This record gives sequence, structure tokens and C-alpha cells, in this order.
Amino acid sequence: MSKTLDRISSPCCGTDERNKQKSDAEISEGRTRFGIFRRAKNVSSKLRNSIRNKLRRRNDFGVSEIEDVSEIEELKAVDAFRQALISDNLLPARFDDHHIMLRFLKARKFNIEKAKCMWADMLQWRKDFGADTIMEDFDFTELKEVQEYYPQGYHGVDKDGRPVYIERLGKIDIDKLMQVTTLDRFVKYQVQEFEKTLAVRFPICSAAANRHIDTSMTILDVQGLGIMSLTGPVVEFIKVLQKIDNDNYPETLGRMYIINAGPAFQLIWTIVKPLLDPDTTSKIQVFGSNYQSELLEAIDASQLPGFLGGSCTCSNEGGCLKSDKGPWEDQNLLKISLNGEVHTMQKVTISYSEEY
Repeated sequence: MSKTLDRISSPCCGTDERNKQKSDAEISEGRTRFGIFRRAKNVSSKLRNSIRNKLRRRNDFGVSEIEDVSEIEELKAVDAFRQALISDNLLPARFDDHHIMLRFLKARKFNIEKAKCMWADMLQWRKDFGADTIMEDFDFTELKEVQEYYPQGYHGVDKDGRPVYIERLGKIDIDKLMQVTTLDRFVKYQVQEFEKTLAVRFPICSAAANRHIDTSMTILDVQGLGIMSLTGPVVEFIKVLQKIDNDNYPETLGRMYIINAGPAFQLIWTIVKPLLDPDTTSKIQVFGSNYQSELLEAIDASQLPGFLGGSCTCSNEGGCLKSDKGPWEDQNLLKISLNGEVHTMQKVTISYSEEY
């Protein structure tokens, strides 16, 4: 349960010109595919050699200079996973990224075969669902109406620089929600928001914080949510989104605060918690009505909506959950992010071959 870039197009571009651009792009992509396997092997070879060299280094006392052994082990695991993906032709250029591969490995406890199956299923799902182009070709025109019956959205960052997603699940009115949209369209909207987070929010938050960020914080307000609220459509809706999230965007949750949990939710949580992965439950904290101080320890008051104990109102935007407030609004950071994205492969190559 998570969150569009406007389509950038030229109105004076004719059909012939667009076709020519498409043809040029296809030719370029074909050339890229031809060379990617050779480059990938060279990069991985350099990575293995540089890791071995660094591990061999000793100081005068014969102690290894490597302090973070787990980081080296992760690099080795990602390299092995990368080779497995390349050998099965499962590594499109846009996903040839250390951090993306690491997330899938973590989701499968670093079992390469299981991670590869998960990865292959993800690629097939993206093709079937149309996730690669959903930011450009899907227009969720009913967003304002949807937010009235299901308040949710991104707002600000926490003190670690991670984007904060807020969802007021206890205020969902599933009957009215389904009158202004459909489950299929709402799921597409959520996938569009997943994609925006990976393509825009995370990179810009990374630029703003000057460190890599690929997880978010979630605040789930369940005030008013009881057992009777969890009707068939609501449960189906939650299950669909959770499966998409878990299967295709793994390890992107940094921390979750569930607030305003009454006796009914506490009972539900007692039943559900043992069914979840311990790594997931370790990221989740459940609070009753006295949660404000906990949130303010993690999020600055200026980044937290007033209805959660912060000082922000976003009155000019019609409310905090309609504002999409965050560093991703900064046009300078947006340019940095987009420029950096062009050089992703170059950065990965440099970090593998020079730093390690």
C-alpha cells in the first residue's frame, strides 16, 4: 500500500518524427543488449579481483583493514546473483543495479536460486501489468474523490531522510470508494506510486540526504478500524496490494508505525503477527492513542501533519495528504536525480572496479 510524473512531450512533434525517434531508440537498445553481456562479465571479473585484493591487504599487525565484512559478503552475493541472472538472460539494463539486486537477495535470505525465481516472476509481472510505462500512460483522474473516501499519501521525510507514507485505513469507506473508481484502477494507481517512489522519491531523497535511500517509513492510522470494518472487498483490496508489494518491490519498508490501535485491532494483530516474517515484524511498532512522542522522535514536527501531532497543515494544498510534500518537489534535486539516473551503469562500474 504505497504512491506521477507528468508526461513530457512536444505538441509539435509529428507522427513521422515520433516513429523515427522510436526506431532510433530500438536500434540503440539492440546495440546495448549486444554489448551488455561482455561488459557485465568484465565488471564482475574486476569486482571479484578487487575484493580478493582488498581482503589480502593487511596492516603492520597482520589485521585485515576491512571493518565491515558483511558489506564485502553482500558484494560477493550480489555479484554471484548478477552472474546467475545474466546466464539466464534475466538482467535488463534498467535493473542492472546493485541495490535492486540486493533487495531481492534479502527477501529470499540470500538464496540465489529462490531470489532468481522471484526476480523472473517480477519481470514477467511487469510485462503483463505494464509497470514499465505506467508512470506515463496511466492517468488516475479520480484521485481527489478517492482521497475523500480513502485518505492516504506521501508527506515529508523522517529524520533519516526517508519518504513518509501515511494511510488512514480506519477512515476507508469501501462502498463510496468503489463508486468513484474500481479495484483494478486503484491497484494501477498504487503501482504507479510504487514506481514513482523507486524512480523519483528514493533518488531525490538520496540526493537531499547525501546517502543512499531505498526504504520508506509508513504510518498506518487504524482509528475506527474494527473486525466488522474488514469486509470482503476491504480484505481483497489489502491482499492484492500486499502481494504486489511483497512480490515485486521487496525490502522497501524501513519502519512502520501502526497508531490508534484499539482492542479490536490489537486482537487482529495478535493473530496476524506470528504469520509474518520476523524481519518484517521487527520493523513494525503498534501504539494506541499515545503515539505522538514516538512519531516526533522519528519525524521532525515540520514534516508531520498536524492531525498526527506535528505542525504542518499544507493549507494551500487542501491538506497534508493531498500535497505530496517532500524534497521531490525541489526542481534542482529533480534534475540531479534525472541526470544521475543516466549514469547508473557507469556509477556501478566505477564502484565495483575502483572502490573494491
